[in-house]
Amino acid sequence: MSRRARLDRVCADAVELAREAAAETGEGIGEHLGAEAEAERVVTHLFECLLPGYRGWRWAVVVARAPRSRTVTVSETALLPGPDALVAPEWVPWSQRLRAGDVGVGDLLPTAPDDPRLDPAYVYSDDDGLEDLAFELGVGRERVMNREGRAECADRWYAGDRGPTAEIATSAPADARCASCGFFLPLAGSLRQVFGVCGNVYASDDARVVSSDHGCGAHSEVLSGEAEAVAGAVDHAGTVYDDNVVERVEPETEADAPDEPAASEEPPEDEESPKDETTAEEKPSAVHTEPSE
Repeated sequence: MSRRARLDRVCADAVELAREAAAETGEGIGEHLGAEAEAERVVTHLFECLLPGYRGWRWAVVVARAPRSRTVTVSETALLPGPDALVAPEWVPWSQRLRAGDVGVGDLLPTAPDDPRLDPAYVYSDDDGLEDLAFELGVGRERVMNREGRAECADRWYAGDRGPTAEIATSAPADARCASCGFFLPLAGSLRQVFGVCGNVYASDDARVVSSDHGCGAHSEVLSGEAEAVAGAVDHAGTVYDDNVVERVEPETEADAPDEPAASEEPPEDEESPKDETTAEEKPSAVHTEPSE
């Protein structure tokens, strides 16, 4: 084990020289925080940084001197983060930052040559579906998914929202499973035993890979009578009125009714009604006379 360097006293006393060097480099030079020995006759002076946004950072000035010399010189100056400094998170390579579904329209994702999920196509595979495809000359692929890659893919599919624990599957009838559905299209190869593609245009999983024990209400054998029975077993909430949007109208009472206009007064008895001034002569006769012979 290497011996720890001893703090050189001459370099440790050059505080003002280090402060001047830090002031020439930047701003916000605070109080002196201490000196640390880096090597023989090499010392780093630390100053508090007062710049906004650099909490916990420190100005570091490295000074040194030659053997048997009392002259101290400045080697370098830098702004370094301290133990409590606010720093950016540690950089993570892009290959480790990728998550499922990150590749979008127009994106390119190169696959590593040593991807553990793939094997060269000329290597014998335990998947009969892949062997049948490789037998057809001229259509083979350069690499195919190996057992490890298929197992990882199957675990991801089965545990996701296309497996038996999905909310849509647990809420469907117990016998409405994809394995017995006429719209279930099994995959080829070893994954055929558990997975297939949904072909029901009305199902939410249409054109997606689902497990054989997945299920939904669009099962091909769910008859109309069964659907009505299931719907009848569901409790329906009564009509709910929102008083905040319904205008309350109070019924009118007799006291609130408007006053009706007073009936017209009858003429006094002493006032005679206008008589018919037509004389008897002017009135037409009601007697019919026969013409004389």
